[in-house]
Parts: sequence; structure tokens; C-alpha cells
Amino acid sequence: MTGTVFDLKEFAVHDGPGPRVTVFLKGCPLRCRWCHNPEGLSPEPELLWKKNLCTGCGLCRTGCRHEDCRGLGRCWHKCPRGALSLSGRVWEAEALAEKLRGYAPMLAAMGGGVTLSGGEPTMQWRFAAELLDRLAPMHRAVETCGYCSEEAFRAILDRADYVLMDLKLADPAQHREYTGADNAPILRNLELLRASGRPCLLRTPLIPGITDTPENLRGIAALAEELPVELLEYNKFAPAKYGMLGRDYPLPDLPAPNPPDLSLFRHATLSRL
Repeated sequence: MTGTVFDLKEFAVHDGPGPRVTVFLKGCPLRCRWCHNPEGLSPEPELLWKKNLCTGCGLCRTGCRHEDCRGLGRCWHKCPRGALSLSGRVWEAEALAEKLRGYAPMLAAMGGGVTLSGGEPTMQWRFAAELLDRLAPMHRAVETCGYCSEEAFRAILDRADYVLMDLKLADPAQHREYTGADNAPILRNLELLRASGRPCLLRTPLIPGITDTPENLRGIAALAEELPVELLEYNKFAPAKYGMLGRDYPLPDLPAPNPPDLSLFRHATLSRL
């Protein structure tokens, strides 16, 4: 089985216990206005363009026969200054698992493992499930927004040793406004996660004036109950990637951040990615 991956990050320290190799799977069902991985939204491979490196030589438009350039309109291999790169590589599950298993002795010695992130791993849940199967007995974590079918969520949950799950907005109307989708499937899958007893961490990005409000954080705390929560400070570097994709950042103007009240939660930490 094949899947599309847009990045492999070695020695990540924010994606589960210990140092990790994080696999970023392409495609996401949500459209969060603050998304800091816009290159992971589309399930298809796409070009990233670094305007500051481009000389306008036109070599990329002279045509090519590279398989991975088909349908892109340009040849990223021909760019002499590396202004073009490809976001999205198709992997066979076993080939990717073999590469990741090469890290196993070192990661195990440091108490780490492999994390599947995105995008959203459940968009490619059959590929993700096969990959997780092939990675055992390595420690396997999954980072998910939780917006998926019960079948997809259970398939991932059954194979993961640790789950990082986003809880962005407690209010359904606000969730629809800022992510483009209802949060009902997410809350149903949250209860599956809770009932499973699987070690987990809930994550809330602190977007100024949107998710960092006292009202939203009280709602998140009520949903989390006894589960641990990590509040993530806003990533100010998110807008840079949008220009590389020829898009405008959806949240150009944000107010000053609200300092979160950690006392609202039973178990909460504040982190900066």
C-alpha cells in the first residue's frame, strides 16, 4: 500500500515521549485559519517556491520527463538555486517502515520512537495502520485532529502506543467558523480515546483572540476532564509557508495574546513549539 508523505523530521522533541522521527502525512479534512503546515492540507504533491532564491531564469518551465513533476507545470529538478522543492513523496508502506526501523536502536536507547503526524494521518488511515503494524515493536505515537470516522480512529487507536489529539475550539459554531467543520466527530472520538485508557496528551494551540479566550479554555478544560492538556503558544512563523505555496495567510492581523489561566485545568502545561 502507498501513502503520500510531505516531510520526515528527525529527532523531533515535541511529538511524543523522548526524541522521535516524525512522519508528516499529506492531506487534512480541516481548514484551520492558523494552520502552520499549509503544505500538508492538500493530499496531492505540490511545489514550494522560495521567491528570494528565484532568478527568473525560466529553466523550470522548459519541460521534463521526471515522473514526480507530472501535473505540476514546472520541473523542480532544473532549478539551479533550489528555489523550487516538492512537498509530497509517495512511499510504499514497507519501504518507509524499513527506513524508520533503521532508527530503532538509537530511539529505543533514548526512550523515543516514531510519530505519525500531518496534515492528518487519518486521511490516509489504511496506509497509516499498515505502517504502524510494520513498525512494531518500536514505540508508535499518532498526532491527530480527531476529525474522522470511528472506523479510521479505532484503526489508529488500536495500533498506537501514545496519542496526541487536538482540541481547538469547544463551541461548535466557532469550530465551524474557524476550521470549516463541526467538532461533533472530534468529541465522539475523544470519548473513544478516553475509554481506551491509551496514554495521551490533548493539545490546544493558543491563537490570539480565537482559541486563547477564557471562555474557550474553560470549555476545553471541561471536555478534557482528567486528561492532560498542553497549551501551545502561537507560532508566529506560520505565515511564511503560505507565500511559498502562492497563498495568503488567512489571519494577517491578530490581537495581543491572552495569558492562559492554567488553573482552569486539572493537568496542563504551556509549551512553545
